[in-house]
Amino acid sequence: MIESAPNGGETHRFVDRTKRFRRFLAIVPPRTRTLLGVATAVALVGTIGSLYFSLGLGLVPCELCWYQRILLYPLTVVLGVATVENRPQVIRTVLPLSGLGVGVAAYHVVLQLRPAIGATCSVGGGCSSILYPMAGGLLTIPRLSLIAFVLVTGLSVSVWMVREDR
Repeated sequence: MIESAPNGGETHRFVDRTKRFRRFLAIVPPRTRTLLGVATAVALVGTIGSLYFSLGLGLVPCELCWYQRILLYPLTVVLGVATVENRPQVIRTVLPLSGLGVGVAAYHVVLQLRPAIGATCSVGGGCSSILYPMAGGLLTIPRLSLIAFVLVTGLSVSVWMVREDR
């Protein structure tokens, strides 16, 4: 519980916490290039994985899978270039793509969990069908996509929080 003091004690505590956080950042230097590199690796693994499922295993992607691919594939290139050039400003491009990807992938997961909703896709059967369950059905392709988009979004937000050009 935060107590308000007439002399601004609550504000003083907030300022102290902010100063401590800034001192922590001074001790541990921001590593935007590392964060961008990890985000690139996540996007690259997602891209290669989706190509393996369709080209290697012959699984036909549904319409929502195509939307997720459209949002994921550019992230690999955009994040890769940003990593090489150490450009933390790329988050302005990455966050809209990864945020939309989280939304589409989450909707796809909901359709798999609740097939009674009745949404169907025109390509490869219904969006609620589970074509390649992994880890005893815990991981499905849309769930893997959701994990990738959440990781890329989280890493991008981390880049924004610790970027060196502030």
